Amino acid sequence: MARKRDLPGPLGELSDSIRFVAQKALFQQLMDDAHLDEPVEIDADTAARMVSPYTWLLDCVGADGIKLTGAGYLPPIHVEAAMADLALGDEWIGKGNREVQTMPVLHLRESAQALGLLRKYRGALLLTKCGRAVRNDPLALWWHLAEQLPQSSRDSCETQARLILLAVLSAQSTEDPNSTIAEILTAIGWRTSDGSPMTSWTAGQAVWDTNMVLSRLGAFVSDRGISRWTEKPTPQGLTFARAALTTWPS
Repeated sequence: MARKRDLPGPLGELSDSIRFVAQKALFQQLMDDAHLDEPVEIDADTAARMVSPYTWLLDCVGADGIKLTGAGYLPPIHVEAAMADLALGDEWIGKGNREVQTMPVLHLRESAQALGLLRKYRGALLLTKCGRAVRNDPLALWWHLAEQLPQSSRDSCETQARLILLAVLSAQSTEDPNSTIAEILTAIGWRTSDGSPMTSWTAGQAVWDTNMVLSRLGAFVSDRGISRWTEKPTPQGLTFARAALTTWPS
């Protein structure tokens, strides 16, 4: 059983906040199974494959940036290119030419902003200093993304839910992640808006952004028509989740 003092700061604090013995033991077991004391090793080729959607976007923005539409979205030509080049057609219905109506492209762009790679300035989408630095270095980009996940939230419940998601992934748990997240969040004291215990659905909502980034990185086996949560995480997904837990917050 992992000892609380062995856990990185935020994870130790999360463990301390769990009020009930059974759920505290469950979280500690997840941490034990995650082997966070072991070094994280990732090779450059695997890192490049995982971060390729973000590399594509950084290259698309380039040194000159992209002039956004009046509403602040990517122009249709870039949305169509993303759908084609990143093979996103199976993930979404519709023409795939308006970003506001094309969720895979919208989330990729918004997550790149939230993760410190892109920024909006005077109607244009630009690389940040960090985005420029990692654009041509997939390994550095991989580690940057690991250091930034899970995304922080003003809602502490969401931040804790996202940490638990990474813990479940790192531990190779065979249980439904959203159910485990809901159980631990409820043991911390979180409730839904009507005062009832957290549910798998509310847990899923809390981790949606992080889950989408992990999916884009290929952290899960994805079979069409089958929920990714019915499949085991990929080996590279386990590695990434462990890296995220051991480096967050950067």
